[in-house]
Order: sequence, then structure tokens, then C-alpha cells
Amino acid sequence: MHEIAPFLVPMSLFFTVGAVLIFRGPLGRAIGERIAGRPRDLEQSAESEALRGEVDELRWRLTELEERLDFTERVLAQHKQGGQLPPGA
Repeated sequence: MHEIAPFLVPMSLFFTVGAVLIFRGPLGRAIGERIAGRPRDLEQSAESEALRGEVDELRWRLTELEERLDFTERVLAQHKQGGQLPPGA
């Protein structure tokens, strides 16, 4: 134990400084972002934003389609009761 005692303080200092440099650099930022659940880079962020936009557009189009279908069903139900379809249908 007495042989390594003079090296404990410099070795501890060396490993501490090394760990600080590593974790304050890109590796540390990547680990922090991973823990926080954020995307790793701007490309992923832009891609997920584009996908959100497409999903919003598809939702809007589906809503429009449902409204048109409901309208068509109402028109057909009204004219079935009358026994005829409207002209041109």
C-alpha cells in the first residue's frame, strides 16, 4: 500500500479531469439528450416534424371524407324514402 500511496492523488486527479472532459464534450451531451429523451440530431427532429405534418394533413383529409360520406348517406336516405333518386344521380 505504501508503494502506491504517492500515486493515488495524481491518479485520482487524472481520472477526474478525464471524466470531466469526456462528459462535457459531445459524448456527455449525447448521453444527456438520450436521458432527456430528445432526438439525437436535427435530421431526426426535422423528420419527425415532417411526419407530424403529414399525419395532420391525413387527419384533415379523413375528416373531410367522413363529412362527405355522411352527406351522401343522408341524401340517399331522403330520396329512398321518396322512391326516386334525384336527377343526375
